[in-house]
Amino acid sequence: MAFAVALPIADRRVSHDFYRAAFGLETVGELGDDGLPEPLQFALGADVLLVLVPRGGFGWVSAGNAVAEAGTSECLLSRLVPTAADVDRVTETARAAGATVRTEPGDPGWGYCSTVADPDGHLWMIQTDPTA
Repeated sequence: MAFAVALPIADRRVSHDFYRAAFGLETVGELGDDGLPEPLQFALGADVLLVLVPRGGFGWVSAGNAVAEAGTSECLLSRLVPTAADVDRVTETARAAGATVRTEPGDPGWGYCSTVADPDGHLWMIQTDPTA
């Protein structure tokens, strides 16, 4: 079974560069005229893709639902890492790549984590993996 998560974005190049630098993600697919895969997709795992769709075209794939304004959260994505030190490291890597750190690393009572926003305001919680 395979899955894909799609997010609306403002700028393909900015999003591409952010996800490569912040999380070390690799793109998949054939290159478009701008030298980036079309659609812009990243492998999150063996059976999961992150698909980044320009905001103007996102309505076509959202079955007529309104596209949320930048900075509006309808979901929280998580990046699971083995240790608190990894949370710190990934948070700093994301910050250096242009993320806005919304919650600094710490333990709010359910595990060590931080929250960062990508250039389009999509939130990512970086947290220790509870199954590790």
